[in-house]
Amino acid sequence: MRTFNGVAELEEAVGNHLGYSKWHKVTQDQIDAFAEATGDHQWIHIDTERAAQGPFGTTIAHGFLTLSLLPKFTEEVYEVAGVRMGMNYGADRVRFPSPVPAGARVRAGVELLSVSQIAMGYQVATRVTIERDGGEKPACVVDMLAVVVP
Repeated sequence: MRTFNGVAELEEAVGNHLGYSKWHKVTQDQIDAFAEATGDHQWIHIDTERAAQGPFGTTIAHGFLTLSLLPKFTEEVYEVAGVRMGMNYGADRVRFPSPVPAGARVRAGVELLSVSQIAMGYQVATRVTIERDGGEKPACVVDMLAVVVP
């Protein structure tokens, strides 16, 4: 994990790739729990028998399940020390170029796009690319926004 000592040090890293998270295995139990939590019970996610005959040969994770792993992944990549708090501010762009089959391993790479002063602190923009182990295309690419309050 990369630690920045304050916002000024973070600003110096704009334009750089900050690193990668650990690999995380996406299990069918996790997919099923996400389906329960969100009410998204589409067969491609939860019906292992039907999905075996579908286009991917197995169930796949919900795109939003993949996206919801971002806080876990980014906290494994970097932190800003010496600030009062950081919080999610949203996303500017989200794409799911390839599926995440049940049992696949995924990790995230984080690129720091910008740090901009705003009324309550600093807006931090990162491009997070979630890749699947052995996959040709990313599973998710998202421009994330966070607010850091010094």
